[in-house]
Amino acid sequence: MPTKTLLLRTTGIVGAAIFLYFLSLTFYIPEWVETFAQSFIEEEVEKRVDSRIDSIQPPKGEGSLAKYANVLYAQNLEQIDSLKESLKARTHEKIAAVLAEVRNLDCECRDKWAEVLEQGFESNIAVLKAANAKIVRFVQASYMEVVENLRRDIQIFTGANSLTFLALIAISFLKPQAITHLFLPGMLLVLSTVICSYFYIFEQNWLLTLIYNDFLGFMYVGYLAVVFGFLCDVVFNRGRITTEIMNALLNAIGSAASVAPC
Repeated sequence: MPTKTLLLRTTGIVGAAIFLYFLSLTFYIPEWVETFAQSFIEEEVEKRVDSRIDSIQPPKGEGSLAKYANVLYAQNLEQIDSLKESLKARTHEKIAAVLAEVRNLDCECRDKWAEVLEQGFESNIAVLKAANAKIVRFVQASYMEVVENLRRDIQIFTGANSLTFLALIAISFLKPQAITHLFLPGMLLVLSTVICSYFYIFEQNWLLTLIYNDFLGFMYVGYLAVVFGFLCDVVFNRGRITTEIMNALLNAIGSAASVAPC
């Protein structure tokens, strides 16, 4: 087997294996997400709690009671802000203990909140203004919601990368004459894998932010779409666009080599 072919296929196999491994963890060891992303999940829960507290406003409406409430709210804005900060601090103090309980896989609260989330549960600020038990419920519900959303997003992220690497391998067998052309999408995949591996080892929260944040997530999907576009070009267009780009890159570095359509 030529060296280039061996290198490309080995790259595809290793890349697919890495992402399939992490994809399998989310299905067969569900608690892995909670262990791996513990600090990230805690930060997200705190953000949700703070956001709900900040959203506290006087009642809406045209009635005299609503108008009076708005006047009082405006007059006591500084004190209200102070109370909100106090509520945040007291809630944050409870978060560690509450999350320790909900992380226990034997805790009945996990099943309860799983059922609530399936029914389309939305956290309500009223929970924060009620008794201690309701604050506990709010934090637990937020935790389970973040965990489930993150698990789903990790599955999409790892699944998309796995499929792209598998496509690279498959095309290398279907069109062995296009091995040179496949190096361009292959190197783009390697680049993204190296960056993700670095973040996984040294900056886990940055990687999780990429996966969890819609805007950054769509940017990465766009990146994979470009890679997939190159693969489609090789399969359906004899790699003509890929050929032009590769030749332009070769000319830019002063190389006399050139690539022809496959």
